[in-house]
Amino acid sequence: MAEENKSTIESARAWLSQNKLRAVGTLWLTGLAGSFAYNWSQPNMKTSVKIIHARLHSQALTLAALTGAALVEYYEHRSGEKAKRYEKHF
Repeated sequence: MAEENKSTIESARAWLSQNKLRAVGTLWLTGLAGSFAYNWSQPNMKTSVKIIHARLHSQALTLAALTGAALVEYYEHRSGEKAKRYEKHF
């Protein structure tokens, strides 16, 4: 069972490593939708404020995700994993 979890986690890590921008875009869209849903449940806010808050929340989440993607890219560059991945193509 531990081997199955490890392979699932490893496959998720590999997918995220190859699809960083897709993961960031999905996180942005999910954050925007979640923030809209939360803000629309607040009856005492104007519509314009709800939209601004949703945009700000998703923007902060996107910046955090981009920072994480940059750290993963830096780690791959330093460890040589990225070079190994592209080595088979050349």
